[in-house]
Amino acid sequence: IKERLGDVSNKKILITGDIMHSRVALSSIFIYKKLGAKVKVCGPKSLIPKYINELGIDYEPNFDKGLLWCDVASMLRIQNERMKDSYFPTTREYAQQYGLDLNRLKSIKKEIVITHPGPINRDIEISSKVVDEYRNCLINNQVANGIPIRMALLYLLQKYKN
Repeated sequence: IKERLGDVSNKKILITGDIMHSRVALSSIFIYKKLGAKVKVCGPKSLIPKYINELGIDYEPNFDKGLLWCDVASMLRIQNERMKDSYFPTTREYAQQYGLDLNRLKSIKKEIVITHPGPINRDIEISSKVVDEYRNCLINNQVANGIPIRMALLYLLQKYKN
């Protein structure tokens, strides 16, 4: 995000998807706020933790309104493996209400940055065309940077352990 938009401070970041079961969501909220960003979460109410307002962020139930508000849309996958119950009627309905595709991006009439921690459920939370064709989609960059970043962190941890 910093490479694409410069300073993260005062940027508006919309985290959309399975907030309740995501480890990434909570850590992202904390780091974005620490860097001075404004953060909102979006998704079905059943996937939003009850304590979300206590973190100093707002819940936006309408994905299209959230996209109009944000500079960065950080998409999260539905984590079926962590769910014991059904939190929304169908995957198809979820994709219609909260899925990001090129038509939805064109409808907001502004450029936003797209991120996703992976793995992706293609054509559910995000379309393949967004991942592969949208110029401000940083997902492939995130994947490419993942291994070198982890290697650097492991090196630093080992270096300072001794």
